[in-house]
Amino acid sequence: MTTYDIALIGFGGVNRTLAELVAARGDTLRSELGFGLRVVAITDLRLGSLVQPEGIDLGMALNMDGASGTFAAHGGSADTINESVIRNCTADIICEATFTNPEDGEPAVSHVRWALESNKSVCTTNKGPVAIRGAELTSLAEQNGVHFEFEGAVMSGTPVIRLAKKMFAGLKLNGFEGILNGTSNYVLGRMEAGLDFEAAISEAQKLGYAEANPAADIEGYDVQLKVLILANELLDAGIELKDVQRQGISTVTPEKIQKASREGLRWKLVGSARRNVDGSVTAGVSPVALPLDHGLAGVSGATNAVSFETDLLGAVTVSGPGAGRVETAYALLSDIIAMHAARTGAAAHV
Repeated sequence: MTTYDIALIGFGGVNRTLAELVAARGDTLRSELGFGLRVVAITDLRLGSLVQPEGIDLGMALNMDGASGTFAAHGGSADTINESVIRNCTADIICEATFTNPEDGEPAVSHVRWALESNKSVCTTNKGPVAIRGAELTSLAEQNGVHFEFEGAVMSGTPVIRLAKKMFAGLKLNGFEGILNGTSNYVLGRMEAGLDFEAAISEAQKLGYAEANPAADIEGYDVQLKVLILANELLDAGIELKDVQRQGISTVTPEKIQKASREGLRWKLVGSARRNVDGSVTAGVSPVALPLDHGLAGVSGATNAVSFETDLLGAVTVSGPGAGRVETAYALLSDIIAMHAARTGAAAHV
């Protein structure tokens, strides 16, 4: 039976959880999916780098937290040597889950490129490389006969990209609109319940929904990247980040929310893209007061949802968790499953 060797680039919440899944469910995955997984390399800013072609002891790795030493004590290095590890390790698949600058997609863009140039497949949860260099990296993967998968870049474990590509065959997709950021959605919901803007953000931070600096979520930068990915992947838009208009929710006041409520409306931060008559695509993100019977108006808390506009079925809405370490780790696993299906011609279980 096939065993795929994988390298975990970044060992924070997402890749650490993937390692936990491999350790806890390895035999079950092998039985149900027809392949096994073996971790042969890990790199981490705190722990350093460890490469073991025969397979890393995941119990050991998962017990390390950075405060109790580095991989140097286990035959590795205290330094994070990502390029050397990615290019030279024996992994078949690189699982990329590092912190990335949304402006240039680094260091994830380089991580993905190094892997593809080395004839290794890649799955990533990072929005940056997909949004900013997606076409280039996909082309590089095709040239080298490997795979570049990124299902977790938009709605975490909810397979919105793969679903639209595989399940909407025979339909013409004219556009989409979605709630693609759980933090902003939570904040708007709490403001509707009576909290002011700052109090709602503070509550979201305490619950772990919002970062210490919530600007990426609140001002729409996160959704802007996700809209760009969906527009290019599903509508063949061929647009850049500057083409996606952006407005966040900081302009939505309690007074606006109360007025909307009286009028049977509800404020949501909506990311959307539409195909125009001339074939071009218009895309953007902005707060919108939706009627309560709109398919997205009832999406609450940190849930994400996308409503696709199709020619034969009308609006088709997909909703699910848009964040969470378990959910995002599953996205990486679903990418690996898709790679296996493509390689063997088997039906994907996602």
